[in-house]
Amino acid sequence: MLDTMASFDLPETGRLANIVTNAELLCAGFSAAQIRTKVSRGELVRLDHGIYGPAERIRSVSATGPGALALRAAAALAPLGPHAVASHHTAAQLLGLALLGRVPAGIAITRVPGSGSRTARTGARVHNAALPAGHVDRCAGVPVTTAARTVLDLARSSPFRAGVVVADSALHNDRATKEELAAVIDSCGRWPGLQCAAEVAAFADALAESPLESMARVAFRDCGLPPPQLQALLGADGRVIARVDFYWERFRTIAEADGEMKYDNRFRGNSSITTRCGVAGRRLRGSALRLARHLGHPSAGSGVDPGRVPARQPQQSQSSLTPSEPGRGPLTGPAPACDAVKTR
Repeated sequence: MLDTMASFDLPETGRLANIVTNAELLCAGFSAAQIRTKVSRGELVRLDHGIYGPAERIRSVSATGPGALALRAAAALAPLGPHAVASHHTAAQLLGLALLGRVPAGIAITRVPGSGSRTARTGARVHNAALPAGHVDRCAGVPVTTAARTVLDLARSSPFRAGVVVADSALHNDRATKEELAAVIDSCGRWPGLQCAAEVAAFADALAESPLESMARVAFRDCGLPPPQLQALLGADGRVIARVDFYWERFRTIAEADGEMKYDNRFRGNSSITTRCGVAGRRLRGSALRLARHLGHPSAGSGVDPGRVPARQPQQSQSSLTPSEPGRGPLTGPAPACDAVKTR
């Protein structure tokens, strides 16, 4: 009887939402007619040609944040065998890493050469490369390259700036460490683009908090500026009054990459932060520092000229600012005494 087939009768595949291929259903004893009937009744969902999943489990996964992408990735991987994983931009999205520019629509897959089916789903891009055990993880129910491997794969095939954006994101969000990046580089031999990836890994910094800050760091480097201190706390008279994105102690210059959103009261996602930044901004303007604010978008061709850093002319004040200890979070509680800057 056709109606005796229920979702729990499907073979357990171990894939996200128990995604199953047409070949696996036929091997489990289901006829083509039974499969078509269950699809027409809405009990099976057709995800791709010859790829299905039980409707209830598909709906449950779809309701999660990365669910739609995870299902697409799992469906693309299903016919390729166990030695294929989501990689590159697809792995980065599933891992929550920042990406620069338009993200390709297709699913990116890395497969061990000579393993599994040679047939890829329409729109999927398959990369053939080794997948050591230490380079494979699982995220949102989908096998993926680790964050470190993902960063290096993207850095090998992307412009330097795009590589830095994803590398900074991985480090800042504790998805990868410098040591893990170095280990992946060491294991990749003479792969194409590895030198570029090594340069990205060396330049990456966990203190960069956003893609815009990452791009600004690259712009500073390209213009010949020395590396700034990131997320420096500045204080006066024993009080911390501001945390700034970039600080050059030698030049008594600070720079903010976040633009007007950080200071404009029209953006009230967090009014306490807005107010705090406004007060800090007024204090900074009264200090003996050069303030380069609203750097804009480095990718828009508005490079920073090291001889003409956009800055307000410094004004002398009764008390000058001194750097304090950098931190990641917004300032709360009593301000600590200011003495020295510690950098990574």
